[in-house]
Amino acid sequence: QVQLVESGGGLVQAGGSLRLSCAASGRTFIGYVMGWFRQAPGKEREFVAAINWSSGSTYYADSMKGRFTISRDNAKVTVYLQMNSLKPEDSAVYYCTARRGPVVSPPYSYWGQGTQVTVSS
Repeated sequence: QVQLVESGGGLVQAGGSLRLSCAASGRTFIGYVMGWFRQAPGKEREFVAAINWSSGSTYYADSMKGRFTISRDNAKVTVYLQMNSLKPEDSAVYYCTARRGPVVSPPYSYWGQGTQVTVSS
């Protein structure tokens, strides 16, 4: 059974950085796409970034390009989201997701429980 466990969320001041981690288990993720989505109160869930586990190709929402970086560690079976220059509007619950590749667009099959990121102004 696939499990995705996020960590690394918290409270940070505007302009600061956080690194989210997603520990994945339950199957081999070769051929899978791992993604991050976020959802703020009263808003729809939105795509943040994704990475093809096999090729390492990365994809970003336009508003995150240049500030966020997605990466993976094959040995640790972990996906990371490095978030820099954080803004109050980045405050949301961030979810780790996975789906069979190479398609990056939704729907995603597996979801973590989410980790809260709060950016204070």
